Order: sequence, then structure tokens, then C-alpha cells
Amino acid sequence: MTGRRRTRAAVAVAVLVACAAPTGCAALPAMPAPVPTSVVPSRDPAAAPTSSGNLSPDGFDAAQRMAVRIRNIGCGSLSTGSGFAIDANTLVTNRHVVEDSATLQLSTYDGRDVAATAASTAGLADLAIVRTADPLPAAPELADADPVTGDAVTVVGYPLGQRLTITTGTVLGATTDPLNVNLGEVLVTDAPVEPGSSGSAALDADGRVIGVVYAKDEQGYSFVVPVSTLRSMLDDESAFTAAPTCS
Repeated sequence: MTGRRRTRAAVAVAVLVACAAPTGCAALPAMPAPVPTSVVPSRDPAAAPTSSGNLSPDGFDAAQRMAVRIRNIGCGSLSTGSGFAIDANTLVTNRHVVEDSATLQLSTYDGRDVAATAASTAGLADLAIVRTADPLPAAPELADADPVTGDAVTVVGYPLGQRLTITTGTVLGATTDPLNVNLGEVLVTDAPVEPGSSGSAALDADGRVIGVVYAKDEQGYSFVVPVSTLRSMLDDESAFTAAPTCS
């Protein structure tokens, strides 16, 4: 390795390629070149759903206030991802967003830095939880059940580690995970996401969390860990262990 600092290629969404359809891949070729930092989701930002439909005094609604940007400072590497609060001092994201880190840097929708105290990852799903020393602005409600085909979906996160972005789409169905990192089926949607969107909350029309974005494919489909998997992991204290760090 030279003295030049290595940077992960616009990580924090695992990109599925060579998929003929969202039902899976025969093989996964090499990762594509880094996405230019000027790229943003193809759809214009849309109003995010909330339980009340009202904006807070600072002009942000509940869906935006609960989103957190994550910077993973590794040993000679840097990657970005997204996450969302589930209570005042806990946020959910993806395992691949936080693993192999030396330091996790968190920031909220209003640019406030929040100190991370611990990170844990699930072994049976691409999920992680991060504990914070400081309170997080807002936490959404988890949906009671997974969505069905045709349901509306809204994704709130920080694609490419840049501005808070909201995209919308539809749940297309469920499939076996093409990356084989999640036990059970995952959701497929057409809501646009980009590298850096991993860990974003996928919300239903009432602003409830229906899953966690973790991947996309070359056709533009996004893949989501369903809320049923998230709930089962959160209910099992043994499901999460300390996140691996770099050395």
C-alpha cells in the first residue's frame, strides 16, 4: 500500500449488479467505479409522511428529524451511510455501515454532531444499532407488519453522504436476499437510493418504519430489510454483538 489514503468507493449501499430481475443474481461481478459525488436520486424530493402532517417550527417534519448521517472513519478508509432513531439514545442502521470502524461520526438533520458510545451488529441480518451519549431529535414508530405489494414507500436518508434527501416509490414485492446477508425474505421497491443511503428508514404512508434500506441493483430497484426482521432482532438481546473494529 502506498502513502495515499485509501477511500472506500462511495460505500454504504451494497450495489447488486448483473441482476436480470429483482428476484436474484446468478453471480455478482466486480463492484462498479465510484459514483460521482454530483449524483443525487433521480426523483425530486417529496414531502415525507408524518402521523400529524404538520411541520415543526424549524420547518422539518418528523420523518426528516429522525434521520442521522453516519461517517465511518476506518483505518485508512472513509465511508458514509444513514440511520434513524428508534429512541432518544439509539439509532438503527446497517451492519456494513458501522463495521470495521475506528470512529463513528454522527450528525442530525440540523447539523448537530452526536457522540456515539457503542455499536452492535446483528449476525442474521444487515442491521446494526448505535448508542449515543446525546439525545436524538425524534424517533418514528415501527409498523406492526410488513407492507404488501403496491404499498407506497418513502425513503429518508443521506445519499452519497450529502444533503438530507427524500425519495418515494412503491413496494414491488419480496424476494430471497441476492447478497445472502439477511435471513428470510427482503422487500424490493422502486424508491431511488444511492451509495450512502444504506441504513435509511423506509416509511409507509403514515410515517411508520416498514424496513431498513441496505442495497440497490443496476436496474434501480432498492432492497429493504423488512420491519418484521428488525422487530425480531430488537426483541432478542443475543441477536446483536459488539461491532468489529479495524486494526
